[in-house]
Amino acid sequence: MISLTKDVRVILEKKSLQRVQARCAIILDITGSMRALYKNGTVQKVVERLLAVANEFDDDHTLDVWVYDHRFTRLPSVTEKDFEDYVTRFILNNASVQKFGRNDEPLVMRDVISKYTKEEPSNIPTFITFINDGGVKRGSNDVGDSIEKLIIESSKLPLFWQFVGLGESDFGILKKLDTIDGRFIDNANFFQIDDIDRISNHDLYDLLLNEFPLWLEEARKEGLIQ
Repeated sequence: MISLTKDVRVILEKKSLQRVQARCAIILDITGSMRALYKNGTVQKVVERLLAVANEFDDDHTLDVWVYDHRFTRLPSVTEKDFEDYVTRFILNNASVQKFGRNDEPLVMRDVISKYTKEEPSNIPTFITFINDGGVKRGSNDVGDSIEKLIIESSKLPLFWQFVGLGESDFGILKKLDTIDGRFIDNANFFQIDDIDRISNHDLYDLLLNEFPLWLEEARKEGLIQ
């Protein structure tokens, strides 16, 4: 974890983010196509790499965690004290976590918005990393939500969505985030990685935090964050 933190700090300094305070969350795809990445330890490494970001941004050094397929589960937040084997203990060996179904991104997005704006409202920014390996469901027929609708709705909220695509599958609307009309400010970004195990920490953090500084500037200007 120490080496990860050093790599994060290099990028924070590069992007003038050293003094930024933000709540941090990670949303993990747990649809059927992700099964191998959970079992071979890749998802555990992703959690650890994102925890290093939370350690720098969050006063409590805490990373909030969701998993989703066509359902979702809020999991205990992860910290440096309990990150080891987090995925095995809290996800794979947890019978209450429904897993390896089909995609429904709007469902979990709605719950994330609710947590940070209704249950725990704050004008501190929230940096949300959304991990997905494709097969994105554009809309949720059950409640009439769609990814576009929720991105537009949350563009007036202190939330920034960083979508990360794993592999070479179809990412649909995620590749068109910059073309979504009707947003108050641009509040989402997407990039794709063929193999997240092979990308260096430096390059991963550089991509993760590429558009966040631009959003922070706009959000402050519009009074969305402190």
